[in-house]
Amino acid sequence: QVQLVESGGGLVQAGGSLRLSCAASGSIFSINDMGWYRQDPGKQRELVATITSGRRTNYADSVKGRFTISRDNAKNTVYLQMNSLKPEDTAVYYCHAEKIEVRRGAWGMNYWGKGTLVTVSS
Repeated sequence: QVQLVESGGGLVQAGGSLRLSCAASGSIFSINDMGWYRQDPGKQRELVATITSGRRTNYADSVKGRFTISRDNAKNTVYLQMNSLKPEDTAVYYCHAEKIEVRRGAWGMNYWGKGTLVTVSS
């Protein structure tokens, strides 16, 4: 069974930095797109950043220039470096993997972690 586990959330002052990590574990041969999403209570979950297996990246306009997504394919891990944090970045951050090859030629779809809370104080 594949699991995604996030870490690195916490409380930080505005202008500060945090680095989130998400490690995928279980029967994994390969992972295609991975990404980070966030959700504030009472709001819809929104995309923060995605990265393909070839390391092509995509960012929400609200985080461009401040956040950087990266991945280590050998470790099945995706990272989110968050700089110049703002109070509006406060949310639960979720890791996502679109497709995971769990056996040769067999793909599972749409995996989510349980989330890690990021709180930015003003």
